[in-house]
Amino acid sequence: MDWMVWTLPTAVFFAVIAAILLGMTAWELVSPTVERRGFLPIATTRGDRLFIGLLSAAYIHLAVVGFTELSIWFALGASVLWLLVLMRWG
Repeated sequence: MDWMVWTLPTAVFFAVIAAILLGMTAWELVSPTVERRGFLPIATTRGDRLFIGLLSAAYIHLAVVGFTELSIWFALGASVLWLLVLMRWG
């Protein structure tokens, strides 16, 4: 039987996602969110922007890695930067 091998980067990735979700949950309990409009064409809550941001950051990361010769660290930086921009102004 083959078992999935959890490497340190994989474990860190999922731990960071879990920490973000726990932090967003605590933030929601302390300060309930209201829908607002930013540069996205729809009214969104913090949770909506987090979901859209994580999904689009994954696609940005895959595009940079798949279609360019740039470093994987550049892909990570671009993805994180996009997520932060979307959470703040999206």
